[in-house]
Amino acid sequence: MPVDLTNAQPLAWDSATLDADTKAMLDNLQPNILRAHVREYLTVLFVRFNDVAEGKRFIRHVATKHMKSARKHLEEVRAFAGERRPGTPYVGIGISKAGYRDLGHTVEDVRRFGDKGFRDGMKRRVALVDDPPVEQWENTYQREIHAVILIGDSRPEPVERMRHEIVSGLPDSARLLGEETGKGMRNPAGDGIEHFGYVDGRSQPLFLADEVAQEPKEHWNPAFPLGNILVADPFAPNPARHFGSYFVFRKLEQNVRAFKEIEQDLADSLGLTGKDRPRAGAMLVGRFKDGTPVTMRATAGGGPVVNDFTFDADDGSKCPFSGHVRKTNPRSFGRNVLMARRGQTYGERTDEPWDDAPPETRPTGDVGLLFMAFNSSLIDQFEFTQQSWANNPNFQVDGTGHDPVIGQGARDVKVTWPKAWGKPAQSEPQPQVAQTVTMRGGEYFFMPSLAYLRNL
Repeated sequence: MPVDLTNAQPLAWDSATLDADTKAMLDNLQPNILRAHVREYLTVLFVRFNDVAEGKRFIRHVATKHMKSARKHLEEVRAFAGERRPGTPYVGIGISKAGYRDLGHTVEDVRRFGDKGFRDGMKRRVALVDDPPVEQWENTYQREIHAVILIGDSRPEPVERMRHEIVSGLPDSARLLGEETGKGMRNPAGDGIEHFGYVDGRSQPLFLADEVAQEPKEHWNPAFPLGNILVADPFAPNPARHFGSYFVFRKLEQNVRAFKEIEQDLADSLGLTGKDRPRAGAMLVGRFKDGTPVTMRATAGGGPVVNDFTFDADDGSKCPFSGHVRKTNPRSFGRNVLMARRGQTYGERTDEPWDDAPPETRPTGDVGLLFMAFNSSLIDQFEFTQQSWANNPNFQVDGTGHDPVIGQGARDVKVTWPKAWGKPAQSEPQPQVAQTVTMRGGEYFFMPSLAYLRNL
């Protein structure tokens, strides 16, 4: 029977009764979509092709020799969990609208992609999400990118070997336009963090039964249908069995020093002292540094990072409506909007991101997040989240303000903050905090099925 993308039940990928269509889907789907692949070390290559035959030959070779399926990835995850056996490096390929054209597909062909955001390309959509003008992007992203190649592993050596083999195989007609290097960061508890020092990536939609089974589900169900991330691959041999996903890549530079100054200034303006001072940053992010949701506790701590919660009983006196995690995952509505985020931090640090060192010791640039996410609709998921939630100063209630982390655009609305956790007393209206995350460039891609890539 055809793969049901609307089924709310998580996929039991290892079931002995799995039907042939679902098996074929798993055998032809790229890894990292249904479940995050280990990417502690990551290289991202941006390629332009200038010859149809040579471009096809190169992609076909990489896909056939170096890419594994989603099923193989999941089997490797299980082997590592049970026997600590390391898996093979992750290689993923995404193709842009311009890339499909350069690989010989016509304008009419590309219209078979149902997402207008993808058909336009990111450069033509900047005004919709308040991105900086394209001429302010880094040079790599101002150019016409045809393909993105992701290479990731838990160790640096396999990534470097794979990078060398793939780059050395580029045909003379192709160009390596640029590349990014990501490296995971973790706090002393072992949780993944971003450059502001906060636990990141915890509230993810889950699609697989074995992952969902490990999560508490009293308040919030992390299980999502495959339709949140998968669409039929229009150029695959059998679109009923061969699926792909729309992929967002954005380079987001973080001014850590400015953010830390904002934390201190907000704590001062609200009169927070002692153990209450970290709540200023928690209200901006929606979680304390250790991942504790501020809607659940007035201070950090309480054990492992919690994901089983909602904002239903919070009128904004605990977690403000502008809090980053509340803006990007309201939990009680908009489940169909949630993307599968697969970001990775970039940039070198000489300080410890999680400690309480003074702001003047923090970097002002050259560090940030390589934001990556899988969608079934760029317009209804990524762009909606950015435009209608993060950038909306009246999100849920008037005067919410922009998302203090990823919000973009003019911050004309003044905002208030709770002076005490869970109490109705609010501060006097004050200007919103300054923007400390700057988009440096990116592109929209489609991550095709292996069946398409290997049959080019």
